Amino acid sequence: MNRIQALFGIRWPIIQAGMIWCSGWELASAVSNAGGLGIIGAGSMYPEVLRDQILKCQAATDRPFAVNVPLIYPSVEEHMQTIMELGVPIVFSSAGNPSKWTPSLQAKGIRVVHVVSSVKFALKAEAAGVDAVVAEGFEAGGHNGREETTTLCLVPAVVDAVKIPVIAAGGIHDGRTTLAAFALGAEGVQIGSRFVATSESSAHRAFKDRIVDATEGETLLRLKDLTPVRLLDNPFAQQVAAAEDAGVGEDALRELLGRGRAKKGMFEGDLIEGELEIGQVSGQINQIQPASAIVEELVLAYQSLTTGMVDPHFQW
Repeated sequence: MNRIQALFGIRWPIIQAGMIWCSGWELASAVSNAGGLGIIGAGSMYPEVLRDQILKCQAATDRPFAVNVPLIYPSVEEHMQTIMELGVPIVFSSAGNPSKWTPSLQAKGIRVVHVVSSVKFALKAEAAGVDAVVAEGFEAGGHNGREETTTLCLVPAVVDAVKIPVIAAGGIHDGRTTLAAFALGAEGVQIGSRFVATSESSAHRAFKDRIVDATEGETLLRLKDLTPVRLLDNPFAQQVAAAEDAGVGEDALRELLGRGRAKKGMFEGDLIEGELEIGQVSGQINQIQPASAIVEELVLAYQSLTTGMVDPHFQW
């Protein structure tokens, strides 16, 4: 057992990312029941929706699960109060400074993990007192770092810089990439894109099918002047690319984005006008599976690669 397994009380050091519009209670509880750590993605939820999701997750699993809270979200205060009131054991924070909420969460016995895209922010998160960090490389889907540092470069740099446990994210989807992450010094892996294409994911079936059909090179990091996000190619992404190539300003980009683009694409299945956030690894996802099957497949593949090795990560 390594530090991530001990910190979260989980069998396998596999964490399902908390992705907006894709990570509801059904996916989170399925991953937790399979021995990993499921996460409810609160960034797309009103406070009353998050409360309902937590209660349903608690009813569906007696194992640890987490909630991901983007700290720039307007309802962060209400979200945190709900999390503390309902006794969620783990919070993954992102997109902001974790120093404000970490002490109050930890005072309630809640573990705090912060998502970072650079050594600079990893050190700040450690100084804020978080229990662990997720080092998320440029390959990852959704909102991303401006630095464009790949997982292969970011993870060992963060591992060398901090003393707290590091979870690797970005491009990880199978036993091989998990083994690579551990070789770089990570003690856990966070997987997002592959868990979008599951039967329990709250993503629209049309979006899941589009992921399965995706080929190499169909995602690009866009909107770096606003909030960087990795988008799967579609007519909306092409509009964004054309606007950026034309050098339009931030106001014009905000007007193009409008409201609800991510919901339209990922939750409602509008593959034309919606925003489709997914990682580079989408080109290697070729089927929709139950979440438990992905966890089992990953564990078995990892163990087959490490036969005969002394390995602390997947021993229980």
